[in-house]
Amino acid sequence: MASGTAAGLSSQRPNGEKAPRLATERLCRYQSESETDIVPTSKSLSRLCSRDDEERAAALEQLTESVLICLGLDRPGSNRLSQKTLLHLLQLSLSCPLREVRERATELLRAAQEQGVAVPRALASGPSAFIPAKQILMEGLDQDILIESFLSLGRVDHITMVMALHPAYLTCFLRTQHALLEMDGPLPRHWIHYIAVMAAARHHCSYLVQQHSTGFLEAGGEESWLSGLDQAPTKLRSLQTLNKLMAHRPWLITQQHIQALVCPGADPRWSLAELIHAVVVMAQAHSLCSFVWGCGLHPEPNHIGGFTFQPSSPSHVPRSPHSPAHEDGRQELVDGAMEVEVLMKRMVELQQQEEECTQEEIITRFERERSESIPTAVVRGAPPDLVRRLVEEPEFRYEDFAPRGEQSPTTMRAQDYSWEDHGYSLVNRLLPDMGQHLDEKFQVVSNMTYHRMAMHEGVDTYTLRKALWNYIHCLYGIRYDDYDYGSVNVLLERSLKLFVKTMACHPEQTTARIYHNFWKHFRHSEKVHANLIVMEARLQAALLYTLRAITHYMR
Repeated sequence: MASGTAAGLSSQRPNGEKAPRLATERLCRYQSESETDIVPTSKSLSRLCSRDDEERAAALEQLTESVLICLGLDRPGSNRLSQKTLLHLLQLSLSCPLREVRERATELLRAAQEQGVAVPRALASGPSAFIPAKQILMEGLDQDILIESFLSLGRVDHITMVMALHPAYLTCFLRTQHALLEMDGPLPRHWIHYIAVMAAARHHCSYLVQQHSTGFLEAGGEESWLSGLDQAPTKLRSLQTLNKLMAHRPWLITQQHIQALVCPGADPRWSLAELIHAVVVMAQAHSLCSFVWGCGLHPEPNHIGGFTFQPSSPSHVPRSPHSPAHEDGRQELVDGAMEVEVLMKRMVELQQQEEECTQEEIITRFERERSESIPTAVVRGAPPDLVRRLVEEPEFRYEDFAPRGEQSPTTMRAQDYSWEDHGYSLVNRLLPDMGQHLDEKFQVVSNMTYHRMAMHEGVDTYTLRKALWNYIHCLYGIRYDDYDYGSVNVLLERSLKLFVKTMACHPEQTTARIYHNFWKHFRHSEKVHANLIVMEARLQAALLYTLRAITHYMR
């Protein structure tokens, strides 16, 4: 009878083909060899991402042999499969878009389990608590865009899987992320990831905190920095005021905040190029928190909270805290269909409207939208320790730009300081090519359309996309003098406004109920498109206030 290991590695594939057999003799042969350098390393695992087919195949064989050797070494002091290796195999088995790697990782985990090794399993069945996995990966894992992501980054994470619903956007997003985090720039790589950790912690986003903590350590960062902000260099800690303002109330940023960081007497002093790099990293991380929370992303299989070593119990399927409450499905369908028809009619009416608003009417309608009360009452519990120890002044949160009856800050007129006329050139001058990358993202998400809406085809959705973008900027106190804000109230019903405001202003309060209560008859891909618009509009708003302050300092 074949051994458990050999049996596990010669199992049937779903299509009936035989998986590659790894004979028992192969395991025995390596048991007598040197036991050094046989545990899979980050370097050997990274070779699985080679663009060369032969090198990738060789790396897969080396990984297999290393794992089998570890499984066969039962003498005292011998090597064992580390938790890190097991979790890496788990992630490959679930999300690698290369079929041969995905299947081999699955076989190796099965072999380990048959040898008595405690093997981890993912706690979630897909990337999102809000969106069924089969709707996210309708075209399968082996999409070209996902393969490219794996070969470039060494992983296909949940963010990438969900964004793959919109390949044109994902392409420029990955290009921007690579340029921002990996390319040579004013800041060292481990500092870049640590700044992203600081930014993600503001929104209690343990997903991004863990992701960037891994990047920080892989780039050579000191692990002690992750135990608390007080362990980080003074220069990094000096970003905390700017970080909290950009995350929660960017309209309060002034040239004095910039001066405190870059003027000749500042200690420690940031160069303008370094500061711009840090600003873009923080803004990108803050907005990405909105996407993570807004799509209900599960932890990665190798994240804390994403795996367990406990066997599953077939009699008990735990209910996710993100799961929507049960409601009358038939009534939802009726209400959702009516919602779509009403929205379609309003969009057509707005497109046919010929009368123009006066400037006074535009300002009045803008102020009405800005001051409308959209309460978000849900309060989450305290964030986990890995997040809490990286947040300074956790009580500093978003507050409405213009609370009713209170003196509001001065509105930013888009005509006075815009991305196109001011921000783009400043970023490109101090951080070459980054302005172009950001502009491409803004353009793609604003213009992206599939000419459909829910069950309707051939639809011009421009007015709806424009209303979403301008509503978010309105929440941040940015006014366009050539836009009729009455359109926002016509096109964005209250449940959509609640979702948008929650996601843009305090994303950590997003729940499944808030997500499922708007656009009930729309595809999940359309809701993800809305999430992308919110994410990018929020990013641009925070950048505009910060870049304006830098511009004022430079004058």
